[in-house]
Amino acid sequence: MVGAAPTVFVVDDDISVRESLELLIRKQGWHPETFTSAHEFLARPRQLAPSCLVLDFSLPGLNGLELQKRVAVELPYLPIIFLTGFGDIPMTVQAMKAGAVEFLTKPFSNESLVRAIKNAIERSRLKLDSEAQIQALRARYSALTIRERQVMALVVTGMLNKEVGDELGITEITVKFHRGNLMRKMKSDSFAELVNMAARLRIRGSPSPKAKAAQ
Repeated sequence: MVGAAPTVFVVDDDISVRESLELLIRKQGWHPETFTSAHEFLARPRQLAPSCLVLDFSLPGLNGLELQKRVAVELPYLPIIFLTGFGDIPMTVQAMKAGAVEFLTKPFSNESLVRAIKNAIERSRLKLDSEAQIQALRARYSALTIRERQVMALVVTGMLNKEVGDELGITEITVKFHRGNLMRKMKSDSFAELVNMAARLRIRGSPSPKAKAAQ
């Protein structure tokens, strides 16, 4: 929902922790959702909105690290803040290497948690924005003809129109025509912008395009 407050998910089997965090999160203007276990959290329907997960490391059943692995695959836009009741350096290193944005040892200050949540939500927002931009680029690219994709793949390598034409076996005028069409469809205002789009889409020069039938 446009304008909705970011959601902060809390997974902790301690009811006192869940209740205190819910109050703190709500006070900051975020929307709290609390769960007693990893399985309960995983059963929740997914949403594409800025959010983060405040996760207790020691959980019954599926523990924090195991849930982190699931989240990395299923919810890559969801940053994790780990909470633990004891200091375990190897465990901390393992969680951080796996992508946790913060690791707080109980008892922690409200200020440190609020700061961590703010940073995590911003990361989530940036990740979602980036993914939305990629999806839009992919949609534009899918609208190109095969020939326009061939021209784009060669143009972004720095080849001149004449060189592209020689490689594809078409005239320079035809290359200009396809280039103009693909620039319009990709909504690119400059060559530099087109190169950036190709890089984000991981487009590389087509091998032996002459062997492909003209479309």
